[in-house]
Amino acid sequence: MASAVQKLIPGAQFGFGPSIEHGFYYDFDLPEPLTDKDLRKIEKEMRRIAKRSPAIEKETLTREDARARLESWGQTFKLEGLDLIPEGEEITFYSHGEGDDRWGDLCEGPHVDSLKDHQFHFKLQHVAGAYWRGDEKNPMMQRIYGTAFWTKEELADHLEWLEEVKKRDHRKLGTDLDLFSVHAEAGAGFVFWHPNLGTVRRELEQFWWDLHTRGGYKPVYTPHVSRESLFAVSGHLENYGEMMYAPMELDAFPYRVKPMNCPGHALIYKDRGRSYRELPLRWAELGTVYRYERSGVVHGMLRVRGFTQDDAHIFCTPEQLAEEIAGVCRLIDKVLTTFGFEYKAYLATRPSEKTIGDEAIWARATASLEEAAKIVGLELELDEGGGAFYGPKIDYKIKDALGREWQNSTIQCDFNLPERFDLNYTDSDGGLKRPIMVHRAILGSLERFVGGLIEHFGGKFPFWIAPTQVAVIPIREEHSPYARKIADALESELFRVDAMLEVGHMNKKIKQAQKEQVPYMLIAGEREAAEGTVAVRRRGTREQQVVPFDTFVAMIRGLREERSLETPEAGEPGADAGAPE
Repeated sequence: MASAVQKLIPGAQFGFGPSIEHGFYYDFDLPEPLTDKDLRKIEKEMRRIAKRSPAIEKETLTREDARARLESWGQTFKLEGLDLIPEGEEITFYSHGEGDDRWGDLCEGPHVDSLKDHQFHFKLQHVAGAYWRGDEKNPMMQRIYGTAFWTKEELADHLEWLEEVKKRDHRKLGTDLDLFSVHAEAGAGFVFWHPNLGTVRRELEQFWWDLHTRGGYKPVYTPHVSRESLFAVSGHLENYGEMMYAPMELDAFPYRVKPMNCPGHALIYKDRGRSYRELPLRWAELGTVYRYERSGVVHGMLRVRGFTQDDAHIFCTPEQLAEEIAGVCRLIDKVLTTFGFEYKAYLATRPSEKTIGDEAIWARATASLEEAAKIVGLELELDEGGGAFYGPKIDYKIKDALGREWQNSTIQCDFNLPERFDLNYTDSDGGLKRPIMVHRAILGSLERFVGGLIEHFGGKFPFWIAPTQVAVIPIREEHSPYARKIADALESELFRVDAMLEVGHMNKKIKQAQKEQVPYMLIAGEREAAEGTVAVRRRGTREQQVVPFDTFVAMIRGLREERSLETPEAGEPGADAGAPE
């Protein structure tokens, strides 16, 4: 692709061009913005290059020779890339073609030896802006994304999958279903939850609190703003300062909005003396935090600057630690499987830089996480160096309905913050001991989790969490009294109902309810009023099933209580089956 761009656009400057999970990209500095028409021209030139089956040759150069070559080509970004290669590491170039078609590139490789023995089926997808090396202070480049497969069938399947990804984009569905918005007046990265999505959030929070109450967690609430000195004690200012918002002066002191909730929970713990008899203490907070994400990476609800973290901290003794972590693992499993997610867990160890605490403390924390995983039979894959600055962690990645992985839940074992905040408890021997602090988030953040849910379900939320659960539609205006009666009966049981009693054609109302992804529509006419029945129509279907109203209510009670992922027919076997335990 890069050689095709060079052929078609003289003077092009080249950045980096790696392979990525679903294809590849290359960054260019070009005289004019690229269009879709330009991409088709580049594709055509790529096919011409591939058809000539050039061999791909590897060269290893000294740093001086590599610099001389890049200078002769006038490739300033590549020269900067050369400087990023560590001393002693091999410097390689890959080339193909002859004469005017000759193309060479500073590249780590490896590459196939020749295009002659391989058939590639590729497509250039789109162009996006990207700052050079991801820094918004650097020039903006044009990034061409593409994908490639061995067979036409694989390429066609992948492009079909991408179309489904587009349909499920939470930003598109957010507008179509009136779920959320972002506003220039508030700035990038701040989400406004509309009533429909606010309802989803309320149900999710209630589910979360029910599980935590049963698990022995107590609610706490901490301020959004604190003195900067608090975050100096916690280590956030030193190790996380670039992600924090700038200080504001209040009462002659610098204050910061909080990037995390843990320092506030540490202060609550420290407010009075603690005994070993009190431990473990499990404190939970749906706490809103603020982090300065670069504008280039802010993305809908999935990457934001202000978000509510489903945070909790456990203060425990060394003897309690493994079982407390195991309890969190069980809680995570309950939440994720309720939404039908599969997951993998990763053991993230000490980063190579910007950490606090000595090696012995990190080793103890890591061993405790591994022990807890064995208790619950959780397999861990190693994520070397992926831990937080204050301790190792177990990270969960979930797989959605489209097979994509999302970073989600986390459990972090921390011996360091109790030391920094001088936290103690009186042990059975009367001596003062340090508690161990477990940081954990199950949903991660409500914004990211719900944004992912929108895409996972394609906007078709399960009955128990759907913004509107039932639409009641009279066949004609004279049937409105019966429709009102059954709507009132449903609302008295706290079901979320849209009684569509306004004057208008029944079919138009059905179409509207289908568009809004309402799980059930109840059609009410003369026969239904006389017999105390309803004609039930499920989301996404045209069929209707007439059942006694009481039968329908019993079914949806079961769906709500069991938090089922299904939208079954009323009265069919298993209609009241619930979600997996």
